[in-house]
Amino acid sequence: MSPVVVLVGPPGAGKSTVGRLLAARWGVPFADTDALVEQKAGREIADIFTTDGEPAFRALEREAVAEALEGHDGVLALGGGAVLAEATRQVLVGHPVVLLSVGLAAGVRRTGLSTARPLLAGVNPRATFAALLSERLPVYRAVAAHEVATDSLDAEAVAEAVHGLVGTEVASRG
Repeated sequence: MSPVVVLVGPPGAGKSTVGRLLAARWGVPFADTDALVEQKAGREIADIFTTDGEPAFRALEREAVAEALEGHDGVLALGGGAVLAEATRQVLVGHPVVLLSVGLAAGVRRTGLSTARPLLAGVNPRATFAALLSERLPVYRAVAAHEVATDSLDAEAVAEAVHGLVGTEVASRG
């Protein structure tokens, strides 16, 4: 058992929204590793960051990703920073990974620079988001077989684009 598609990308790219649409379209379950971490920890991610620190969160995240890649047979959305861990990049090999990319302006607009996203909270969230994109984009691209730029698309159009890229493989698994 393994995911039919794994969605990666920065905050605001639409991984969870698009993932739910794809799962409904394909008749498979949806899972989001951020939600899996919160469920297992019994706390919100922001609380884990504040109380235990980012390294503790990242350890929980690596575990959630590895478990989901082995046991989830639907659409899987990874948290935005999950691919920064070498262990996660290694376990992604061989899985159908699609990058949902988003530019600075659209990402900032979509996230609203939310304090629910611990890495975007701070003195200059826009600069933080720009640095995050600069650091992570090459890593996202290294693990993904496909990329869909989401800036000018609504969630339905992004889901349609992902379906066009991997829908045939999903159907052949069914």
